Amino acid sequence: MELLEKILAIVGEKGLITGEDVAKRPGDWMGSIPCGAQAVVRPSSTAELSEVMKLCHAARQAVVPAGGLTGLVHGANATKEELQISFERMRGIVEVDPIGRTMTVEAGVPLQAVHEAAAEHGLIYGVDLGARGSCTIGGNISTNAGGNTVIRYGMTRENVLGLEAVLADGTVISSMNTLLKNNAAYDLKQMFIGSEGTLGLVTRAVLRLQPAPVSEVTAILAIDSFDNLTQLFAQVGKRLGGLLRSFEVMWGSYYEMIGVDSGRHNVPLPSGHDFYVIVEGAGNDSERDEALFTEVLCDIIESGTAADAVVATSNAQRDAIWAIREDVEGQIIALMPGVTFDVSLPISRMEEYVEGLNKSLRPMCGEEAKMIVYGHLGDNNIHLLVAPRPWSPEARHRAEEMVYKPLQALGGSVSAEHCIGLDKREWLPLSRNPEEIALMHTLKAALDPHGLLNPGKVLLDPES
Repeated sequence: MELLEKILAIVGEKGLITGEDVAKRPGDWMGSIPCGAQAVVRPSSTAELSEVMKLCHAARQAVVPAGGLTGLVHGANATKEELQISFERMRGIVEVDPIGRTMTVEAGVPLQAVHEAAAEHGLIYGVDLGARGSCTIGGNISTNAGGNTVIRYGMTRENVLGLEAVLADGTVISSMNTLLKNNAAYDLKQMFIGSEGTLGLVTRAVLRLQPAPVSEVTAILAIDSFDNLTQLFAQVGKRLGGLLRSFEVMWGSYYEMIGVDSGRHNVPLPSGHDFYVIVEGAGNDSERDEALFTEVLCDIIESGTAADAVVATSNAQRDAIWAIREDVEGQIIALMPGVTFDVSLPISRMEEYVEGLNKSLRPMCGEEAKMIVYGHLGDNNIHLLVAPRPWSPEARHRAEEMVYKPLQALGGSVSAEHCIGLDKREWLPLSRNPEEIALMHTLKAALDPHGLLNPGKVLLDPES
């Protein structure tokens, strides 16, 4: 309690939540579990967080950072022995530079607020994902978030020019670079991007912005074989070039279960095809872009690469197409309890990988098991939701074994964009060799020798 009293003196009454009020707060994005922390600390500035961490370092008090709680690997889970550090009072958009195309923000700013602020200046931030209304920039940076436009703009890592972070001992590392080119020795920000708060707590960032497109063209196509799917990807990539912004694929079972059978959507195409692909372009000449997009789609249909296609002619139609792909609630209704997976592998190996999973599903997960597959594909990333039946912790582990183990031989990764958290620690050696993992432990020990930052996440204890 003495530590909390000292923290209270730094952050004030609005900055500290204790007692029964802690458990009233959600512990995950679904609100299915309460916050399990001893207390919630809500600093209002980097300076306050620095002072808090100095106290925690001296007291050997562990902390767990929390953004919008939209992660899917339990990377923000906290126990009664830990303090949660929430960035919900650090939501300032500090500056937008429309000439240099940068935005300086605090860690707690929601992604959607960044999009809206950029739009006021005729600009966009290149990272977008379904949880945009809830996820925060600090969380996006800490998990190197990907999303729907990676094929055009890259992951979060490619869209952050500079950042500021507080280390375990309270030291502030302020690397708020605003330059597109800065090759002055080590790029220290890269240590914190994707490290899930285990090396430092991100408090501010400089984001790279892009000119807002003038045109937006969206279509959904029905494809009847994986060969045709890869041909489609090659064709639209070659002919649309920089116009291509998204290439999202739903396997037929996903489209039928979530789009058709759920009754939640007015589907634009009938079921019965192997794949459904959302192709979206964005450019700077509406007339030319729409003409090129239409020409390419007509050629694709005529060549037999696609069996059918619908082009969105309004924002409402575009939103309806994307709603099928982003229907997380529909997935929960149809398949929970289940296990969500986020993997990556070479596009050329995806067909054999998914076929292998379909063959293994019932022997490993039960005769009533279900699985859906969808994802970004164009950036090597597919998502799966597997529902073993009957459900049990043992069944969950069998589903993980079924999905993860084949990736090693295929040159894949157990985490494309969701990070490791608690859930994937056991499987990390399938994607990282012993030397890489040893270096990660060395880096962790150097920056956080007492293991105070998000303990237990990402890396297993080397003794285990």
